Amino acid sequence: MRAIEAKAFSGYGALRQTELPKPQPAKGRVLVRVTAAGVTPLEYTVLSGGHPRAKAPLVLGNEGAGVIEDAGDSGLAVGSRVMFTGPYGVGENGTWQEWLLVRSEHLALVPDTIKDVVAASLPVAWLTAQVTLTQAGFKPGMTVLAPGIGGSVGNATYQLARAQGAGKVISTAGSAAKAARARELGFEHVVDLGAEGLADGVRRITAGKGVDIVIESIGGNVTSEALTSLGAGGVLITLGYSAGRRTMLDVTDLIWKRARMEGFSLFAQSPAAIATAWREIIPLIVGGSVKPIVERIYPLAEAGEALRHLIEDRPFGKIILTM
Repeated sequence: MRAIEAKAFSGYGALRQTELPKPQPAKGRVLVRVTAAGVTPLEYTVLSGGHPRAKAPLVLGNEGAGVIEDAGDSGLAVGSRVMFTGPYGVGENGTWQEWLLVRSEHLALVPDTIKDVVAASLPVAWLTAQVTLTQAGFKPGMTVLAPGIGGSVGNATYQLARAQGAGKVISTAGSAAKAARARELGFEHVVDLGAEGLADGVRRITAGKGVDIVIESIGGNVTSEALTSLGAGGVLITLGYSAGRRTMLDVTDLIWKRARMEGFSLFAQSPAAIATAWREIIPLIVGGSVKPIVERIYPLAEAGEALRHLIEDRPFGKIILTM
């Protein structure tokens, strides 16, 4: 079968299309014929040698969608369409290949109305968004900040919070063009960081009150600015570091506001938490309350260019590979 494998963790040039043996059915696993796979910042972290669990050679890809070819003892039906994420592309070979053995607890059934390329775009970003909102204690009427409107987690968090009754949702854009694109798509409160600081924008939009919840997936200075943007008793959950792993915090943003700051890893979530999140997300997609955005689709052979486009061009929406 065709696969995109990193022979070493030395950048895009280490990716090669290769032929690997098709996986054989195994106990506790479901054999899925992969039809589409997501491209995420995690692949760049692994390819840059930044993840301690990953060992080369490795097939990358942390999320995907496909069709069950052998259901094993899962109780699922052969031919069912599914989507999934897990330790794939980190601790074991990932979704950038034509077949994959997936743990049954990682699978979610895909409704007929959701296309494969959209299904493959959902698991990492949309599960992250929903689970973090729940962990932060989200309730209708709250104000939520989700920086990075063009990024997958920022966009998913914005849409899910809005659809579930947030009083106000705020995001950011790194340029005037991206802010204009966000407004065209109906995202109302987006701070253009080329013209205004994040904390200043939040103060303006909230009349100085700050936000109740921050779901922050960017890192670097965005984390400290987002913490400054919290209101009294607020919660910040941080989960990414594409803008840097280090920042400088003003501890009074935590102390004086009686605020809380937490880290988050999707890998660490229980099957029950993931199943609950899917039950909340899928009806909103099927009903049209939220609309996942796929910016570009690449063939599997162009995985390296797809990852470069995600990291360097910072597109508005998800990047997907098709088999």
